[in-house]
Amino acid sequence: MTASIIGKGAFVQSGTGLLLGRAEGAVGWLIFNNPARHNAVSLEMWAGISAVLATFAADPAIRAVIVTGAGGKAFVSGADLSEFGAKRDTPEANAAYTKVSGKARRDLAAFPKPLIGMIDGYCIGGGLVVALACDVRIASEASVFGIPAARLGLGYGLGGVIDLVQLVGPGAAKDMLLSARHLAAEEALRVGLVNRVVPAAELQEIAIDYAATVAANAPLTVRAAKLAVGEAVKAPGDRDVEAVTAAVEACFGSADYREGRAAFAARRQPVFSGE
Repeated sequence: MTASIIGKGAFVQSGTGLLLGRAEGAVGWLIFNNPARHNAVSLEMWAGISAVLATFAADPAIRAVIVTGAGGKAFVSGADLSEFGAKRDTPEANAAYTKVSGKARRDLAAFPKPLIGMIDGYCIGGGLVVALACDVRIASEASVFGIPAARLGLGYGLGGVIDLVQLVGPGAAKDMLLSARHLAAEEALRVGLVNRVVPAAELQEIAIDYAATVAANAPLTVRAAKLAVGEAVKAPGDRDVEAVTAAVEACFGSADYREGRAAFAARRQPVFSGE
């Protein structure tokens, strides 16, 4: 992430100030800003994720959010290991830590607007948890992915494993978890861990253009699509079919549906209001 992005816009600061959210036009930014530690996530940063997301969820002007890391060397390099001695040294302490980080993961997964992961450099451990919660992941050629739990003696929770298996399948998930090896960007693309791999110099522009494209689409349709995909990957008995049906019906009753049809007939770009 370049200094130009960090230096502009209005920020929401939470916890220690290492997790920042910034709104610019219709695209929000959730930035992990701890470059001295390759954006390692502290407990306070995990707790701050929910506050930033709540701000963006409540702002109708924000239609998509880019998630990234500052400094150009890491998306997120994992949990801050310097805290483990005090905050994860016993099963009880780890349970308290996991309660906070687990809520952040669930809040990311439940966020109603599109999350676009802009990944440059290390995406390891807790960073991969964050990336898996994004709807689309665009990575630079320099990106590296991995889950080091087996080298640290950590247990990896079911929530994160489910997200990983749904994305890459059980075979690739077992490979990553059992070996704790790093995957280069091209292998991550091959197994389905990321959607696109692009040159590092073009990553920011491509991610911004993609987020702007998503943000320009009909918000109710985008939200319904994200909801439907989220329900589709659940077991049939766990799916909220009524919620998906209601979201689809809201699209057909919206002013945006009328605007979309009118714009198509007039051969012009539609201007959607989200209503």
